[in-house]
Amino acid sequence: MTLHLTRVSLTHANGVQALRSLDLHIEAGEQVAIIGPSGAGKSSLLNVLATGLRPGNGELQVLGEQPWHLSARQRQRLRARIGLVHQAPPLPPRQRVITAVLAGKIGQWGLAKSLINLLHPLDVPGARAALTRLDLHDKLFAQCQQLSGGQLQRVGIARVLYQAPEVLLADEPVSAMDPVLAGHTLKVLCQHAREHAVTLVASLHAVDLALAHFSRIIGLRDGQIL
Repeated sequence: MTLHLTRVSLTHANGVQALRSLDLHIEAGEQVAIIGPSGAGKSSLLNVLATGLRPGNGELQVLGEQPWHLSARQRQRLRARIGLVHQAPPLPPRQRVITAVLAGKIGQWGLAKSLINLLHPLDVPGARAALTRLDLHDKLFAQCQQLSGGQLQRVGIARVLYQAPEVLLADEPVSAMDPVLAGHTLKVLCQHAREHAVTLVASLHAVDLALAHFSRIIGLRDGQIL
């Protein structure tokens, strides 16, 4: 089993309880959509699965490991096997798209190679291939500040596709795209997951997109699965 949560709860520092005694089991290779209104806990759940947030209670297993029982170094290795697509990718405005995409390998390359990559891109064909799948190959050497919100989201997706993780988590990955482009982008994500036996979990607001692209859909409200 790739992802396993048992009675997991999470309360943020401001006192808001985001997840309430939540049970969830996702098998390797599954493609799952998480739907629910704003504030339902979708982003919190994905960040818990990505080991970015530590649950206050309950048990979390990711890829056969209990991340919060590992050392910091071991947990970092586990995180390199997990890809997280942010709704608003944290990309520096003046960063070039190629650098943003190649940064997907930072967790695998190590510090020295990553620093070299900032000065001289180490895998131009690899970055171009990831961007081509999302119809962004012509933006390879553009700066991120030159892109629209939907293009930035696709760069964030290309970055995770280039990372090639075993678990791919996507937090509202198509919220800034029109319906046609959103559908195409989700198709690319799902196809990549099938081709590479990747476990895919995506949070979505649009129920029609979830129904069109995912065979398993989970509803979340007030931090609980309905």
